[in-house]
Order: sequence, then C-alpha cells, then structure tokens
Amino acid sequence: MIRSLYTSATGMEAQQLKMDVISNNLANASTTGFKKARAEFEDLLSDTLRSAEAPQPNGNTRPSPLEVGLGVRTGSTQRSFGQGDMINTNNPLDVAIEGQGFLRVVRSNGELGYTRAGNLRVDADNRLVTQAGELVDPAITLPAQTTTVSIRTDGTVLAEVQGRAEPMEVGTLELTMFANPSGLQALGGNLFSVTPASGTALNVRPGEMGSGALRQGFLESANVKAVEEMIDMISTQRAYELNSKVIQTADQMLQRLTNLR
Repeated sequence: MIRSLYTSATGMEAQQLKMDVISNNLANASTTGFKKARAEFEDLLSDTLRSAEAPQPNGNTRPSPLEVGLGVRTGSTQRSFGQGDMINTNNPLDVAIEGQGFLRVVRSNGELGYTRAGNLRVDADNRLVTQAGELVDPAITLPAQTTTVSIRTDGTVLAEVQGRAEPMEVGTLELTMFANPSGLQALGGNLFSVTPASGTALNVRPGEMGSGALRQGFLESANVKAVEEMIDMISTQRAYELNSKVIQTADQMLQRLTNLR
C-alpha cells in the first residue's frame, strides 16, 4: 500500500506536467509560427520481487518474474513541426514558409537564432528585421525611398525605388534545415537555437531540399488545434483524478490496518 502511494504520486506529477504543456499550447494558439508540444512518458524501474530465474523446489524456473511497477515520469517533450494554416495578411513584409525550413536571424548577443515567424519589419536603418528587432541573416537593406517590396518564392527580395523604372534586387532570404528540428532549444520570442541533438544547421535557398517556398503576404499560424487540445486536457484531468483516487483508497486501507486490534 505504501508503494501504491508513491506510484500514484508520480502519476499525478506526470499528468500535472502534461497539463502544463497543454496549457502552453492553448496559450500560444494565436502565436505566429508556434509549434505545439506534447509530453512523452516512460515507466520507472520496476521492483523485482522474484526473478524468472529464481529456482523452485521442484527444480523448474518460472516463465515470468514477479514485478511491481514504481510509477511513471516524463521522459521528454516532443515538439511537432507540422505545417500551420496560412493566413492572408496582404502585408508585403509578411512571409510564410511552406516547408520545413527556418528563417535565420542574428540575436542581440550576436548569436544566430532560427524562427518560423515571418512577420518582418523595417528598422530605422532600412534593414529587414523581425518584430522583436533581430536582424535577418544574411542582412538585407532596402534603398532609401523604396516604395514597394517584392519577395519571390525563391527568397529573392526586390525593391521598387522612386525614380527607377525597374525594380532592383537587394538580397536573398535564406532558409535553414536541421536533421532533427525537435532537438532545437526554444528560446522564447518565436526563436530556436541549435543544440547537439538538432544536428548541424544547413543553409539553403528556399525551395531546396524540402525547405519550402516563401509566400509573400501570408503568415503561418500556430499548428495548435484547440479541439484536440481540449480533448487531451479532459483525458489528462481524468487520469489525474484517478491517480488521486488511488491515493485516497490506499490511505483508507492503511487506516483500516492501523485500527485492527
């Protein structure tokens, strides 16, 4: 009975963490380029009361051991990088990635970051930046008196400048691919950073190696489905309640045991 108390406590803790993951998914349902996560569980080491190799009085061995599980723990949180819905914004500086690539930016500390959020802006120096001010890498600077910006599907950026008949090419947006994007570290602010688990960053042109084409005037919404998250939340709540019920039952059994005379 004491074992069941600790086992159920691990179950409640695991379900609580799963609820935290679900709540974060729902909180970011309107975040541009957000990728939902899910909690993955693994069982704890079982308590072997008698192994299958233990000798029996008749000289035989049992076909299976006598084991009791000791609960569960959260092994990892797996991030899903499935494509989110495309939202038409009609903003020429908004770009959505139709594929697996990431935009590369320079963070405030000089290190590189990677994002799926393509809501770009122009800073005071006419450079393309993210909504938080991180510079797009490679840097793209628009000429003074730019009237219209065009971004092709292959990442080529064209600027129509007042007084010029033809648009001029000012740079190219690149995308970055990873062997294991789920291994990226989330930094907040729609940014990720490279880790040994993600693999080496591979810089490519949009459209190459499955990185995806760019769509000007669109943004990728979060790949969170509210109905699916609500169903998952209900099942998590029920699992939490069942684990708490086991603790209550074990406590009642212990009370009966201590009242025996």
